[in-house]
Amino acid sequence: MTATTERLEQQLAFLTEADKLKSILRATSLCDGSRRENSGEHSWHIALYAMTLAEHSNRPINILRVIKMLLIHDLVEIDAGDVPVHAAYDVAAHEAKEQAAADRLFGLLPDDQRDEFREIWDEFEAAESDDAIFAKSIDRVQPVISNLETNGGTWPEFNVTAEQLESRVGVKVSRGAPAVWDILQTRIRAWFKA
Repeated sequence: MTATTERLEQQLAFLTEADKLKSILRATSLCDGSRRENSGEHSWHIALYAMTLAEHSNRPINILRVIKMLLIHDLVEIDAGDVPVHAAYDVAAHEAKEQAAADRLFGLLPDDQRDEFREIWDEFEAAESDDAIFAKSIDRVQPVISNLETNGGTWPEFNVTAEQLESRVGVKVSRGAPAVWDILQTRIRAWFKA
């Protein structure tokens, strides 16, 4: 087997494994309320959100790097599953599952891509760079909109309060896209008053 063939086989194995993300159901439903979204759909949609809302980042960002983060950030859910932001769970145990999943999944790739993808994923998780801060903020925006579009969606199921939304979602969105959170707050307040 040539080096090129081996590289291509590794890349195709990774892409085939990534297809499993489409089978991971999330708590959030589609905006039309017809069904729950899967993590593959979520990743695509927030990449589109980032492209569309990039001008509202409060810091200069590299949108290509942000999109890369958003396309791969949830791949670990193939092994670790999706945990809704408002669910009660063991954070340390889940983080350990995600780290092991990142090792396995990115380990399918050729070494250079393994290292690049893992670096991007780690950067997203750390949320310290301007790109990662914006990516994290956008990751939190889409589920809020889906819940608003479906009359609260899963918020009643998880007994979500306005205060929880502020502390678990608003803080992250405000950190990277404060103007977006300002608009969402108005809609959230109206929903909780209704």
